[in-house]
Amino acid sequence: VQLQASGGGLVQAGGSLRLSCAVPRTIRGIMTRSWYRQAPQKEREFVARIVVNGQTDYAESVKGRFTISRNIAKNTHDLQMERLGPDDTAVYYCRVDGNGSGTRWGQGTLVTVSS
Repeated sequence: VQLQASGGGLVQAGGSLRLSCAVPRTIRGIMTRSWYRQAPQKEREFVARIVVNGQTDYAESVKGRFTISRNIAKNTHDLQMERLGPDDTAVYYCRVDGNGSGTRWGQGTLVTVSS
């Protein structure tokens, strides 16, 4: 059972994209919904998270530009990305962590920002 990330694509520097992560309803007890990214030849890194009480947390590199949100009814969480730059080029992965269900990852969606 896998998360489904979507919304990636090619965008010019300064542009915006919105990623979405659909979480199967069989995954219960979700405590944290998050996004990570992996740029070419780099380690996967944390981007943003939203926890069960709605509190959010962001990597310094995306603060003020990216916004994570969730739709509990639809069991999705989105990442709105603004003022994108070439350094944001990466495969973006969504993730959930939950009681009992552990950590689950999506398959990744590619974001390419052209300069």
